Amino acid sequence: MTAKFASRRPLTEDEEAEIQRMIASDPDAPEASDAEIAEARPFAAVFPEMAASIDREIARRGPGRPPVESPKVAVTIRVEPEVLQRFQAQGKDWRSRMTEALRKAAGL
Repeated sequence: MTAKFASRRPLTEDEEAEIQRMIASDPDAPEASDAEIAEARPFAAVFPEMAASIDREIARRGPGRPPVESPKVAVTIRVEPEVLQRFQAQGKDWRSRMTEALRKAAGL
């Protein structure tokens, strides 16, 4: 599917006008008026129980992934196509096998 309005170039005035007309004609998402924006309140003020529940769940899950003792380092390496094809032909975990071959070659 091709996009009607490609993001690789600036929009023309006609394209911008058409987009604005499309936005204005959407009955499910009317643009908020200045009065509505002035009356807006924070989520936690409108739904305090739900906000507290969300905060508890976030706290329960913790800070995210635990730190790795020895994280891997991202590098760029150039190899001959035949070498890469040989590792990839052996299956999905070709990166692990390549790492193991490099560890062996390094005497680790």
